[in-house]
Amino acid sequence: MAKKSSAKPLKWVDQGSTTPPEAVPALSDAVYDSELLRLQVELTKLQEWVKATGARVVVIFEGRDGAGKGGTIARITQNSNARIFRVVALPAPTPREQGEWYFQRYVSHLPARGEIVLFDRSWYNRGGVESVMGFCTEAERDLFLQQCPVFEEMLLDDGIYLFKYWFSVSEEEQERRFQARLNNPLKRWKLSEMDLQARSRFEDFSRAKDLMFVATDTERSPWIEVPSDSKRHARINMISHLLSQLPYADVINPPIELPPRAPSTGYVRPPLDRYTYVPDAASLLVEKTPETATNPLKKKNVRAKRSAESK
Repeated sequence: MAKKSSAKPLKWVDQGSTTPPEAVPALSDAVYDSELLRLQVELTKLQEWVKATGARVVVIFEGRDGAGKGGTIARITQNSNARIFRVVALPAPTPREQGEWYFQRYVSHLPARGEIVLFDRSWYNRGGVESVMGFCTEAERDLFLQQCPVFEEMLLDDGIYLFKYWFSVSEEEQERRFQARLNNPLKRWKLSEMDLQARSRFEDFSRAKDLMFVATDTERSPWIEVPSDSKRHARINMISHLLSQLPYADVINPPIELPPRAPSTGYVRPPLDRYTYVPDAASLLVEKTPETATNPLKKKNVRAKRSAESK
């Protein structure tokens, strides 16, 4: 069974200040990789426990753009069973969905027995981006803040485990990550028109968050802050906390022994030239050396090496 973590909680919270949290010691590659692997092993145990017991788990990831939510979700699901861990990242509502009860589009994505659903942004869009960017009225936002604690109480009363994480990033670090995305072809897609507009409204989002927390940070469904100026620390801290809050046990079946293969019955494979194969692009790379291989990330305005925080 998971044990409560004895680690001290990080006190810095994102209130729109330009002052970053106290510097945290950097994690070496070896220490970070080792601890992340250990946590991922525990996540597989959690996965099998959820499957065996029929537990239902909802994990909400909220926070500013560039705060590290997606990277943390990727590490959680890296070695998971997609039939048990589901990631929900909904697009903008359709015209029909705009005419529904606000929570209705999210209800269909809640977990069935034996499932863990990770919401990459959630119903809290209404209290955050929709409110700040003018996609909902003040009355609609106020109704959401009134109904949200009741909605979450219903989920909890029905036996769903609900966790809400807010990833906090300083204004300086967010700007650094936005600038890095501009020149990185692997991450440029993360910069949307919405990100560019939100970039100039850092304090507006802080005010919206403060208002949202006052209404929805309840005893049964609290918000958990994840300082994320250090992505590595954020991932380790968030995953460790999640594991400490669930009463999972190691129910993974012991390794099985593979029986001997059945003897051949005389099957003869058709000629290989009967099939259509993918072109062997990999063989063209055999003669290339690291010096001659092209790296699209190594351009004039891109660092040759990723920093430890980008890994």
